[in-house]
Amino acid sequence: QVQLVESGGGSVQAGGSLRLSCAVSGYTYTQYSMGWFRQAPGKEREGVAIISTGGGRTYYADSVKGRSTISRDNAKNTMYLQMNSLKPEDSAMYYCAARVGWVGSLSPREYNYWGQGTQVTVSS
Repeated sequence: QVQLVESGGGSVQAGGSLRLSCAVSGYTYTQYSMGWFRQAPGKEREGVAIISTGGGRTYYADSVKGRSTISRDNAKNTMYLQMNSLKPEDSAMYYCAARVGWVGSLSPREYNYWGQGTQVTVSS
């Protein structure tokens, strides 16, 4: 059974940093591209950053580009999102997701497996 478990969320002040982690199990991790997505209350889920199976390709939403870094450690079956210079508008539930292969898309519809989410709250 595929399992994705997020951690690392919390409450920070604007300008602060957080590192989110996503631990995966139940499948051959290296065959799956991964991504981080977020959903704020009353808004649709949106893509934040994605990373290819080997980690060589990444893609970021304009809203986080230059402030966030996605990475993965295939030896540990774990993906990360380092977020710096956080803004109140970054507040949301953050989800990790996975799919077979790489499509280079930030659309949540392209991803089959989802974690339960970790909350990020940024205060001004």
